[in-house]
Amino acid sequence: MQDRPAYLRIATELREQIQRGDYPPGSRLPTLARLCQTHGVSQIVVRHAIALLRGEGLVETRRGGGTVVRVRPPARRIAMNRYLNAPAQPPADRPPEPPAPEPPPEPATAFTRDQRIGWSEYRLDRTFTRVRADAHLASLFQEPVGTPLLRRHFVFHSRGEPQQISTSYLPWALVEGTPVADPAREPWPGGTPAQLVFLGHPVTRVEESVQARMPTPDEAETLRLASGVPVLTITRRMLSGDRPYEVCRDIVIPADRAILDYSIDL
Repeated sequence: MQDRPAYLRIATELREQIQRGDYPPGSRLPTLARLCQTHGVSQIVVRHAIALLRGEGLVETRRGGGTVVRVRPPARRIAMNRYLNAPAQPPADRPPEPPAPEPPPEPATAFTRDQRIGWSEYRLDRTFTRVRADAHLASLFQEPVGTPLLRRHFVFHSRGEPQQISTSYLPWALVEGTPVADPAREPWPGGTPAQLVFLGHPVTRVEESVQARMPTPDEAETLRLASGVPVLTITRRMLSGDRPYEVCRDIVIPADRAILDYSIDL
């Protein structure tokens, strides 16, 4: 340890203290002057150590408030079987079903179940545009390059906090003139699986491909990410039979807010 640069040794010690709980979330680290005195180094060395921890997303520096251990939001466990629970609910202008003996369940989507929130705590920002498939999207849809698509850009909020971004595509020929192409209909109870049921193509298979990377500046700003926090990106396809009817490129989730659970029956 003594052969390592001083800033790395200080960062390692502070990191271990944070992970051990000596400095809980929201607490302040010792001042620069105190750290300099404790370790017998200059302020430049201490600043390098703090910058390293800040780049790892462990601390944040506040103007006039010193260096504070970052409060990390609770991680949500996200399992693939969440799609099995999506109810197929019709849009509001369809004829209502006969009254049931019990009150209908509260609307929900895979996101609200992941976040364990009610419908009133859910907000969805959306932008709809018509685009043409590039080579990558065309291969995912198994359609020619240039096929018209509906592009839907969503920002998902839970209790007022942005938690997830997704950019979803549907064939324009499938949704043109339907309520699914109307952004005012969002959020749609049951989400995309319910929309595909409404369009006559119930989902029989969901495919997901997961990667990790650092966020773009826009993603970091939208999701209010601390410095150094990576994101998980999920490319998703929803198929009915052998045909893909929805492609999501990509779902973007802060890596410190989600745990992806997968199970395989053998």
